[in-house]
Formats: sequence, structure tokens, C-alpha cells
Amino acid sequence: MDLNANLGESFGTWTMGDDAAMLPLVTSASVACGLHAGDPVTMLDTCREAYELDVRVGAHLGYPDLAGFGLRAMDITFDDLFGAVLYQLGALDGVAHAVGASVDYVKLHGALYERTVRDAEQASAVVAAIQAYDPGLPVLGFAGSALLGIAKDAGHPVFSEAFADRAYLPDGTLVPRGQDGALLQDAGRIAERAVRLATKGEVEAVDGTVLRINPDSLCLHGDSPGSIETATAIRAALVGAGVELESFA
Repeated sequence: MDLNANLGESFGTWTMGDDAAMLPLVTSASVACGLHAGDPVTMLDTCREAYELDVRVGAHLGYPDLAGFGLRAMDITFDDLFGAVLYQLGALDGVAHAVGASVDYVKLHGALYERTVRDAEQASAVVAAIQAYDPGLPVLGFAGSALLGIAKDAGHPVFSEAFADRAYLPDGTLVPRGQDGALLQDAGRIAERAVRLATKGEVEAVDGTVLRINPDSLCLHGDSPGSIETATAIRAALVGAGVELESFA
């Protein structure tokens, strides 16, 4: 099972999360590429530290929305989104190569992630840009999403992720972050859910429905209260259950 986290999201004098503490806990690091978060020095430092820890680097792509941290929905044209994805891939790829690393996969961020679960046009723009840059680049995303379906049809290796610390609706989607109970807080309960996802490929929805997901990766959030403690508990529980931790990339 892969453990991924969104990292490198600090920029300037603004700090997001504790990358130094999170990096040793994961097998894949989705690094912000400068448009929704991150800056050149942060990208460089994150890629270097990931490489030194043998953690795979992924391009964490978002809308060009630094002020909104990429969490605001955008009605963006196909060409503008195509260009934004290419811009971010090229930026992170150059930085990664400078420290001996490489961009091994793509994962979307925030509002763009959510939009491409169902929006085929925006998902197509993202995939077209990835295809133009690197036809073999793996894509990590939400199981059953338009993005993964289109990427698979285009010949990209696709991998799905699940969230042990997020509440699921019976239809398999996540409870929106703005709603009560969307983000679980109990580290022990979250760790138990992680083990169940890794060993049985299932998670319980808010109404008790058992959802079959079979994820390739579990996302560890680094920007929520107690995130390092929770990530530590998840990793320890998985190792204790005999789950081998290895990047899908």
C-alpha cells in the first residue's frame, strides 16, 4: 500500500503543514507546483528531501489560484487549463531533475480534483496536457472519476486513492468539507479504517453502507489538526497488520 501526502504547499513567509515530519511517514509526496501553493525554493527543498528519503515525487496540480489555495471552483477554458497543467509539470520536473529526482505521477488538488471527478471537459484538458508532456506518466485520483477514466483511455497508468480520515457518503463520494463530520479526528479510529482499506479494500459510509474501493494509495492529510500524530498512527497500524508500504510509482 502506498501512503501519499500533499506537500510543499508553503510559500514566501506563509507556512502550511510540517513537511519535515510528514515526509518520513509517506512513500509518495505530491508536491505543489506554484500555482495553488508552493514557490521555487519550497519546491526545490521538498524534492531534495523526498529524494534523500527515497520518497516518490508527484506533481500536485491545481487551479491558478494562489490567493484561494486552489480551493475555489473556476470556470476555466480548455486551453487555459491545458496551459496551466503544462506550466506546473514543467516547473516541478525541472526542479526535481536538479536534485536527482523525477516526477513520477500526477495528482490534482482541491477544487480541480473535485471538479474532474465528474466534469469530463476539464478532465480531458488535464489529461491532454499530461499526454503532451509525458504519455506514460501515471495518474493518481479518485476511484471512478472522469479523470481516471479518461486518463486510462489515453493510455496512462491510473491508480486510485482513498481517505481514512474523511467521511464517505453511500454513493462513494466524500462528505463535503464544509459539513459537520466530514473530517474524522480520532487517530485510533482513522488508523483502524486505514487497515480495513488496505487489507479488505472497504470503508464504511456515514449510514453504515460498506463501500468497496480497493485503493492503491491512502492519502494522509498534513494540514489538519493532529495530522502528524494521525499519520504516525496510520503507518504504525498498517505495519503492525503486516501491510507492506511501497509507492505505486
